[in-house]
Parts: sequence; structure tokens; C-alpha cells
Amino acid sequence: MTKANNYDDAIHNESFEAPYLTKRITHRSMIYDAGRRKESLSGFWSFGIDQYDTCLRAKWFEEKYQDAEGRYHPMDFSFDEWEKMPVPSCWNTQRERYFLYEGSAVYTRTFLYINHGEERVFLKFGAVNYDAKVFLNKQYLGCHKGGSTPFYIEVTEQLQENNRILVVANNTRKRTNVPCENTDWFNYGGIYRDVELIRLPSSFIRKFTIGLVPDGSFSKLAVELEVDGPQRDGQAIVAIPGLELYRTIELRDGKALATIEAKPELWSPDHPRLYEVTVEYGQDVISEWIGFREIRTEGQRMMLNGQPLFLKGISVHEESVANGKAMSDEEIIENFTLAKEMNCNYLRLAHYPHTERAAQIADEMGLLLWEEIPVYWAIEFDNPETYADAENQLTELIQRDSNRASVIVWSVGNENADTPARLNFMSSLARKAKELDPTRLVSAACMLDHTNHIIKDRLADYLDVIGANEYYGWYQTNFDNLVQLFDNSKPDKPVIITEFGADAKAGHRGTVDEKGTEDCQADIYRKQVDVLGRIPYVQGASPWILYDFRCPRRLHPVTQNYYNTKGLMSEDKSRRKLAFYIMQQFYQDK
Repeated sequence: MTKANNYDDAIHNESFEAPYLTKRITHRSMIYDAGRRKESLSGFWSFGIDQYDTCLRAKWFEEKYQDAEGRYHPMDFSFDEWEKMPVPSCWNTQRERYFLYEGSAVYTRTFLYINHGEERVFLKFGAVNYDAKVFLNKQYLGCHKGGSTPFYIEVTEQLQENNRILVVANNTRKRTNVPCENTDWFNYGGIYRDVELIRLPSSFIRKFTIGLVPDGSFSKLAVELEVDGPQRDGQAIVAIPGLELYRTIELRDGKALATIEAKPELWSPDHPRLYEVTVEYGQDVISEWIGFREIRTEGQRMMLNGQPLFLKGISVHEESVANGKAMSDEEIIENFTLAKEMNCNYLRLAHYPHTERAAQIADEMGLLLWEEIPVYWAIEFDNPETYADAENQLTELIQRDSNRASVIVWSVGNENADTPARLNFMSSLARKAKELDPTRLVSAACMLDHTNHIIKDRLADYLDVIGANEYYGWYQTNFDNLVQLFDNSKPDKPVIITEFGADAKAGHRGTVDEKGTEDCQADIYRKQVDVLGRIPYVQGASPWILYDFRCPRRLHPVTQNYYNTKGLMSEDKSRRKLAFYIMQQFYQDK
């Protein structure tokens, strides 16, 4: 179509985003970076809310301040004079005026780069919610979708001595996203995990996994390596000094699979033994602390290192009052310490990948983890682009945490109606998880058949463990139907009660029949644990939830006030509700 003579692309092109979306950043550019030296580009970035996406429409990143004859243009931006926003952070928690903002925001900063002998350089973004379009020195590098997983970009050719990096972050909720526009948690925005620079040799270790061969002998380690670069044939050295183990592994065409005889002390919540593992290939070296354990199922039982396992857990969101999703190590440790106070050995990290630091800290502290991607409620199960997004997030999560002993379950979603399109979508994800990692369990938090009161979901055929969300005594008001449900159900595999609970405003007391009181919540918990403790195929629980969290759909002015108050603690964790102590005692006795 011929454009009008007065056409202006910056204001008339409503397909402005399409060219940016053709250059996707996916799991294919990931590099294994645990145990590597990284340089932080976090700190204070220039920041501007860009509700109309003018940066992308008018190509601000090109910084064309003059026309071809040297005359200055009027500008709608001045990057270095903008307000400063800390990175990592959620913009919602930094300025009251941004608390409910959804849309695009522009982040930019400059940095100095001097080569110190490295031959390749990558940028790592820990997470940006929800999509990020990244530019370096006026060049577009690509777009990443998925608000909770890391992404990497090679910038070797784009780097200069003085550099400007620019990111357009957009947290707009969309029907086609994973999750879609309707969830049950707060929609934070921004660059809320670290931005880092990684310097590497020309050939480097792109992928590295090591773990017990899952044959029940606990005497062999499986090692998988992939390298990137011109030197694709060579030798890697794997060293575990704590086992007096030093092995040379041959790589051919950039890949190696090897089995090594070894008898490590097994990692468990009671004995979180970690070994320093070092891998060298040419000039590249990775060194990190890794634990070794085996997780499997046996009929209706779960087995850790050959011993029966009951998961004494709690669900938790990645959120703090002060920082939103940009949680500090101290806040993660506080959450895990509180879980241990409740006698937990397990946490369900809902409903999306939490920071990689969570699994690293869980390795050290001795807590088992369920990790999940946000295939939540009613996403577009018949949309191929939505599936590709979900599979990419799953792959990025598995590749990121492949060496974390604490992670025992990959979950492919939560509370989805059992439709044919959903079955095809989520069974494909379950198969993908097993393809990527056959050593861990695959599950999903399923809704139950509350009409016939039975654990029934066609997806269960594709899962190792059935996750079951139930709210008998709360949403399902007749508690006696829970007993009927368990009597009606005959699962041939373990069941984890991934959610149960009730709202309670911290400090709000009343009778057991008054909804929203601690007393009503505690009564429901007493009834729940009394029943759950008697069901042999129930092999764990993760009640909903450790502490109250922000949620725009919760509008009751007394018991909620824009918070989901099903927590066993108040939102600031200053008060333990009555139900906290019920779970503490149940787990102590279990």
C-alpha cells in the first residue's frame, strides 16, 4: 500500500512492534554461569515511564539528535537527565505513583568496557517482567518473553569502550502471555533481578550437568557437557576434591556424556552435603558447590535416596512488602528459616520461577523445592505461540537449576480446566520436562472434580506425582466432602496436596464460623490435617501460603484490603497466625 505524503512512521504505524518481535532471545542463547565470575551492571539506571511506547515507535535508541545538515531536532527524551531507578527493583515499590502502573518503561545507563584478554562477552539479565527489548550502542539485540527466567545475549561485536545499554521493559498483561491477563497475584514490573557482564574465552562451557545416575546404587555420577566455540574437540577435566575425584572427559563435536564411579555422601534436608565441583575446558573454568541425591517414586510412595519421603511443606510467593519480587538473599533466608521453624522439609515455589538464588540457598540450608512455570488458570491452550512461550520458560528454568539438589519437582502449571486443548498443551510440557531432565519428578497442581468428589484429571497420566489443590471448608464449603473425595479416589501414584487453606486477617479473632478470622482458618487447618494424616497415598502437603501477599482481586475491606490473606503469617511476617502452630505440630508429629 502506498503511504501518504504526510505519513509519519513514528505516529501512524500501529504495527510498530512487529519488527522487534522477529528477533527472539530464547533458551538457545543460555550459558551455564553458576560459579563464574560476573561483573554487575546493576545500580542506578535512568528511568522513564513510556506508556505509549514512543521509544520503540520513534526509535529513541538511535539517539538522532541532529538532521543530515547538522540542525538539532526537538527531543522528547533526555536519557541522562531522567530520574534514577535502582536495578534490580520493581518500579511498583520504588515510587507510589508507579504502584499500579502496567505498560512500558525505558531503562538506560552507560558503562565503560576495557578488554582484559577475553575473546567473547555476554550480557545476562536475571529477569525482566514481562518482556524485554534490549539495545546496545544504538543496535537492537532482541526481545525476551517470560517474566521470571534469565536470558543471555552475546555482545562481543557490539561493545565499545563507552557503551549505552537501553531496555524497554513491559509488564502489560496479555491474553497470549504465560501467565495470561487473569491471575491471583500482583503484577510487578521492571528489571527486578541482576544485570551482569560475563567475559569468556573463544571456546567455553555452554552447558554442564552432573548428578547421580538414577539406578538406586548411589555409586555413579552422570556428566553432560556442551561447549561453544571453534575448539569443539578436546578434553575437559572434572574435579571433585572432596571425593578425591579427577577425571578427563573427551568431547567430540562440542559434546560429551560420561559416567564416573563415585560414592558421595548423599544430600538430604537432614544432611545437605555439598561438594566443590570444578570443570575446566581449555581456558574456561567453572567451580561451584553441588549436592548429589536421588528422587523417584515407588507406587504411591516418594523415595529420597532410597528412603520413604513425606513432603512437609508450605507454598510461598516471591514477594516482600518492601521489595516486591526483587527479594534479597536475606529475605529468602528469612522465609526458609520460618519454614524450618514450622518443621518443613519442602517448599512449593509458586507460581513461576523464583530467583536462582532460592535454589542455591535451599541447597545450603537443606530444603526440597517444587519449581513451577506460570501456566495458570485459563491461558490460550490452543495458541501455538503461547505454547512456545511456555516451553521456552520451562526449558530456561530446567537449564538454570539443573544442578540444584534441592529441586525435586518440575511443575508444568496450576489449576487448569481439564479440556482437550489443555491436555495436549500440558502433556506436551510434561514430556518436554522429562526429555530435558529424566532424573526429577514432573507434576502439576491440578483442580479436582468437585461434582463427583474425586481426584480425576486426564493430565495425571503424564505426571509422576499428582498435585491436588483443594479448599474443603473454604471454597468447597462442606468439609465432609473431603473425606468422600479420598474414599472415592484410587490413584496409582503419590499425591501431594499442593494447596489448601482459608483467609484470615492477622489478629482478627472470632468464632470458628466467622470467615476471615484466625479462628475460622485454624479450625479448617485442624480438620484438614486430621484427614490428610490418615490417607496413605497423600505423600506431602504445601498449604496456601506462608505469608499474606498483594493481590488486586481481593477487595474485602476488613479481611483482605488488596491482599490474599491465606498466609499463615501476616504480610510483613511479624505475626504468626494460629494455623501456623497447627502445621508446626502436624509436621513435628509426622
